[in-house]
Amino acid sequence: MKNQLSFIIAASYLLLTACATGTISPTLPPSEPAEVVAPPPAEKPLTKSVHKRVQWSALTGWKHDDLQPAWQAFQKSCTVLSKQPAWKETCRLATTLQKNDNTALRNFFETYFTPYQVINTDNTEEGLITGYYEPLLKGSRKPSSRYRYPVYAAPNDLLTIELGTAYPELKDLRLRGRLNGRKVIPYHSRADIMNNPKLLNGYELLWVEDEVELFFLHIQGSGRIVLDSGETMKIGFADQNGHPYNSIGKLLVERGELPLEKASMQGIKQWGQQNPKKLPELLQQNARYVFFRELPSDLSGPIGALGVPLTAGRSIAIDPQSIPQGAPVFLATTWPNSNKPLNRLMVAQDVGSAIKGGIRADFFWGFGHEAGNQAGKMKQRGKMWLLMPRDAKPPALSRQ
Repeated sequence: MKNQLSFIIAASYLLLTACATGTISPTLPPSEPAEVVAPPPAEKPLTKSVHKRVQWSALTGWKHDDLQPAWQAFQKSCTVLSKQPAWKETCRLATTLQKNDNTALRNFFETYFTPYQVINTDNTEEGLITGYYEPLLKGSRKPSSRYRYPVYAAPNDLLTIELGTAYPELKDLRLRGRLNGRKVIPYHSRADIMNNPKLLNGYELLWVEDEVELFFLHIQGSGRIVLDSGETMKIGFADQNGHPYNSIGKLLVERGELPLEKASMQGIKQWGQQNPKKLPELLQQNARYVFFRELPSDLSGPIGALGVPLTAGRSIAIDPQSIPQGAPVFLATTWPNSNKPLNRLMVAQDVGSAIKGGIRADFFWGFGHEAGNQAGKMKQRGKMWLLMPRDAKPPALSRQ
């Protein structure tokens, strides 16, 4: 059995490097990292973390945060968490709270939760914090000379293989591909799809007018489309093709096309406008391709991995192997491209294939131009504290 499992792990690794990276469920946005901004901090690869129990006074800025927006986000989490034994009682107590002013909320968390500082496996206390947002595009339900770039729904021939079903050691590990006779092979890459649109005939949800905006829609994982009919359509992540994500910002820097300090989302968009003939080849260097689904128009925000709408400025994407989905997380970082403190209680309601390691988060900025401006620039250092119900334990080895 051990040899068989080793073979499966090795084979899975080879297939993953060919056609998939990370773990991602069919309903969550990919939450890719923000493009490179200057100066990029050195980052060591992390796969796990430990959690050190601390006093509330150790949380930088805890006493000064306005907790009410995070409280609303946590209540959304409880619609899911209340079904889990570790969270059931805490979520029930949350419904009995008579006041929701900051004093009452702070007292609630300090009474019914225990803070754990997230520590990297190399004993460092800081990690990378990036940002993402919900963009606005212009589009149509019918193709035309103006609306030429399709947004696709998930195709029926896209296979997802759940390795953990047969091997618990590979829990949360998923492979994607398609059948070619009796073989499972990697699914079509971005280059395949861009160069041969007939591959996905019939799966078009709509068409948009800007190829670069569509590319960044894939990175953000959700968005709104103002249609030529005047209506606004909300779309969210449905699935992805399983290929690894490759940063085109980093590639432009390596090619000498952009200086490092301009390799932000905004800088890449400007480069695309100035170099339309070079643009398709550049976009194809990121083989990952994302598929979408139409969402109800009355949603307050895009749906995250937890299955609840995200809250602007209070939801983060995390690595679920280190931070439980739905849990409150206190974050101490800085505003994008700044030393100004940004210390907030957040809620872990999303995950992403590029969000790996203990102290690693993607900060959801919300919808629109200003949110995109902040998300595109954000590549900060930060500390994180996981808040767990007082009788529960964090998911990794704790240091008491």
